[in-house]
Amino acid sequence: MTAREVLKQNFGYSEFRAGQEELVGAILSGQDALGIMPTGAGKSLCFQVPGLMFGGITLIVSPLISLMKDQVNALVQEGIAAAYINSSLTERQVARALENAAGGMYKLIYIAPERLLTSEFLHFAHHADIAMLTVDEAHCISQWGQDFRPSYTAIPAFIAQLQRRPVVSAFTATATPSVRDDIVAQLQMKSPQVLISGFDRPNLYFDLKNDRDKYAALLAFLAERRGSSGIVYCATRATVEEVCESLCRDGYVASRYHAGLSDDERHGNQDDFLYDRALIMVATNAFGMGIDKSNVSFVVHYNMPKDIEGYYQEAGRAGRDGEPANCLLLYSRGDVQKNMWMINNASDADETIKARNIERLHIMERLCTTSECLRKHILEYFGESTIENCGNCINCETEFIETNITPDAQQIISCVTRMGERFGAKMVADVLRGMNNAKVQSFKLNKFTTFGISKKSAVTIAEMIDFMISEEYLIKTAEKFPIIKLGSRAKEALQADAAIIMRGKKSGGGASNGETSNSYAPRVAKTFGKHAVNTLLLAALKELRLRIAREQKLPAFVIFHDSTLTDMCMKLPTTIDALLEVSGVGKVKADKYGAEFVAEICKFIK
Repeated sequence: MTAREVLKQNFGYSEFRAGQEELVGAILSGQDALGIMPTGAGKSLCFQVPGLMFGGITLIVSPLISLMKDQVNALVQEGIAAAYINSSLTERQVARALENAAGGMYKLIYIAPERLLTSEFLHFAHHADIAMLTVDEAHCISQWGQDFRPSYTAIPAFIAQLQRRPVVSAFTATATPSVRDDIVAQLQMKSPQVLISGFDRPNLYFDLKNDRDKYAALLAFLAERRGSSGIVYCATRATVEEVCESLCRDGYVASRYHAGLSDDERHGNQDDFLYDRALIMVATNAFGMGIDKSNVSFVVHYNMPKDIEGYYQEAGRAGRDGEPANCLLLYSRGDVQKNMWMINNASDADETIKARNIERLHIMERLCTTSECLRKHILEYFGESTIENCGNCINCETEFIETNITPDAQQIISCVTRMGERFGAKMVADVLRGMNNAKVQSFKLNKFTTFGISKKSAVTIAEMIDFMISEEYLIKTAEKFPIIKLGSRAKEALQADAAIIMRGKKSGGGASNGETSNSYAPRVAKTFGKHAVNTLLLAALKELRLRIAREQKLPAFVIFHDSTLTDMCMKLPTTIDALLEVSGVGKVKADKYGAEFVAEICKFIK
């Protein structure tokens, strides 16, 4: 069978998505491969299809139990025998799985990295025909990535112990050029086919709100999305508890997830979300990697994440089915200090890594304060050049006004200079505003000519400093307590003909300058040409899917994704053969569930 025939028969898709066929072809030819593909782009098919075609076994190294469980469940529903090996299994269950694998029962085996170098697995691997080793969430092997996991360093040692080196493939959704190079080096990949299918997720609408009352902003956002499934990310366990309790009190069906809960509660809460018993998951960043839930229609970041990599990966968990979805980031300056504290108090990072993490934090902070297109800002960070604004983010839809801040900028530069480039942004603002506090007095900063020369508010001065950093008039150092220094364009700003123009949100266009606004204008991501479907039929098919899922004790999306149900509504198949033409319906699922879905469609037509 060809790769396309395997794709159609086992997974129900007639065509590969962008980049998939190129990676599959490289792997089948025996070439190592690295795929950088955004969430929802179909990374798993790039190793599952060749894994089914190889004569031997494909091992997939995966970081989370939930990820393995979901992927194996989905494969079993497609009629593909697969297994996973991780700490959720007893020793007897592991031994049985390895015995079955040795007997040729499985083509695909998911394994936790901690298990690779155990004696029982090494014994199995030495005698097995391992055709390919796939590293999922490959950024975890790089210390320069946002989610480095020491257990991933066992992978090269495992490969070295095999009697025959298999094809090595690796996949991730978020990786800067330096992280990509590090993945190749750490895995010792040999002349790999590297494919970057693009980081853009055009179905996601990016929103940013600087609001003092975050919970009121969250409620306003959710009020427009009742009945929708989504994730609310919080920086700390305490915030997760507080927000989840408040949402439940206000009538939302929400659950929680963080490392402080017992394993049983975490797994139970996660299942409630996957099975749509809880529509909203409030969680720390410990939740979500590998959660293949297709109907997440929004992701809210209640606090600013530590870096763009983490933010984009988490935001990308919305709209995996290609449907329009919303990503809202609630930003406050306190988030920066909170993240800085967590970076500096991390026990497992050396000073070099801490400095790199602080630098990434400042880059994330600039995303939250920029007036340019948010999507453009994100894509350029990942090395993907773009010229046009997207027209599908809050900044592209916001009317900005331009203000000449040249005199204020010159005062700030003069103040930073006189203070010897030794203090942070708050101290600069205090001196400019004439705040004669104890710290100012102790350093005799009240003696400078710049003391008290500004009539602007502390918030406005802070915004101007942020802008001047983004435009390289100033620099914020990557230290535990960041210092403001002169940037490469500081002298340019002091010239007689200088004109420094700052863009700001037009008054009345939503919360800005730290003000509170409890209103939230509902925004919906672009539909990108998707055709309208009959909502009554779609609702009936979803209800049928939910009943089957509960009977099978599976998440609903494992039966069929929302996009598959939408395609059913478009094509209206009235026979099993016609149903096989629907995207996402393979032969096994058609035989298993087809009659009931065709009957529901025929009932609707009649």
